[in-house]
Amino acid sequence: MHDTPINERKHEYEWPLAAAVLGLMIIGTAFIFSATESQSFYLHQVLWYVLGVGAAAALCYFEYGSLARWSAVFYWGAMVLLLAVYPAGAAHHGAKRWLFGLQPSEFAKIAFILWLAHYLSRPPEELRRGKVFLGALGYTLLPFILVLKEPDMGSALVFLAISLAMMFVAGVPNRLLGGLVAGAGLLVVLGVALILFAPVKLKILESYQSGRVLEYFGRRRSYNVEQALISVGSGGLAGKGWRQGTQHALGFLPSGGAHNDFIFSVIAEEEGFVGSVVILTLYAVLLFSGIKIASQARDRLGQIMAMGVVTLLFSHVFINIGMNIRLMPVAGIPLPLLSYGGSSVICSLIAIGILHNVHIYRRYH
Repeated sequence: MHDTPINERKHEYEWPLAAAVLGLMIIGTAFIFSATESQSFYLHQVLWYVLGVGAAAALCYFEYGSLARWSAVFYWGAMVLLLAVYPAGAAHHGAKRWLFGLQPSEFAKIAFILWLAHYLSRPPEELRRGKVFLGALGYTLLPFILVLKEPDMGSALVFLAISLAMMFVAGVPNRLLGGLVAGAGLLVVLGVALILFAPVKLKILESYQSGRVLEYFGRRRSYNVEQALISVGSGGLAGKGWRQGTQHALGFLPSGGAHNDFIFSVIAEEEGFVGSVVILTLYAVLLFSGIKIASQARDRLGQIMAMGVVTLLFSHVFINIGMNIRLMPVAGIPLPLLSYGGSSVICSLIAIGILHNVHIYRRYH
C-alpha cells in the first residue's frame, strides 16, 4: 500500500474521465429503464454501478506496481474460473459463459491486462528475444482458446486486440508483431472463405457464429441487425423522445437484447443523432483521457497497463456500436457502462479504476 497521504492524493483524479463515466452511468440507468420499463432492471444496474465504483475506489489505495506483483495469482485464478465454466457453468442459448451468475471472461480480461503488463515491463533488450514473445503469445492464446470454446468469439478476439496493443506499446519488435498480425489475418480470411464458399459446410465455428458471418456478408438475412438499423435511422436528428421509442416497445428489437447488446439503438431512436453524438463524445473523453494517462505514466508498467485498459474499452465500444450499424458482425459484446449486466459493468469500472490508479501514482515512487 502506498504511503502517500490521502489528502495529497484526492486532487490527483482525472476529472474529465470521472465526468464521462458519471454521464455514461446516468444515461445507462435512464435507457435501461426505457428499454425494459421494469424497475428491477435499472435498480440492479444501479447496484452494479455502486459495487463497481466501490471496487475501483478501493484499487486507488494500492499502487499499481503492487497490483502487478499479484497479477500472476489473478491471471491463473481467472484461468481456473474459465475452466470451471465447462463442467459447472450455466448454459444459455447453447453457450456456457456464466458461473454463479457472473461471466468469468470479463474478469479474465482485467487479470490478463495486469499480468501481461507485468510480463512485458522488462528491459527492452529482453523483448527482442523470441522466447519472451512466445511467452506473451502463449499467455494470450490460453484465455483466447478457453473463451472461444464457451463459445464467445467476440470476447476471445478482444484478448487478441489487447495483447497486440500492449506488445506494441511495450516495444516488441515490429517484425514479430507483423508476423503475428499477418498470421492472424490469414486465418481469419481463410475461415471466412470456407464459411462463404466451401461446397461442403465445415465445422469451423458454431452454427450461430457461422450464421453471423453469413449475415454480415449479406448471404443471409439478419432480422435483429435490420431492426437495429431501423431504430438508429428512425431517430432522425433529435429522436422521438425518452421512452417514446417504438422498435423495442413493439418487440421488433429482441427482448433480451434491447437493454443489452442493442442499447445504442434504443438511445439513437429516442434521442436521435444528437443523443448518439453525446454518447460518442463521452466515450471519446474516456478513451483520450486513458491515452493521456498512459503518456504521463511514470514507468513502462503503468504505460502498458493503461494502454491495455484503453484497448479493452475501445474494442467493446467499436464492436458494439459497429454491430448496431452493421459495421461489424453481431458478436454479443456489451457497450461499457451502458449495456445491462453485472459482470460487464463491474469489470468496466475496475478497468477505469486501474486507469485512475496509474494517473494518481504517476508522480510517486
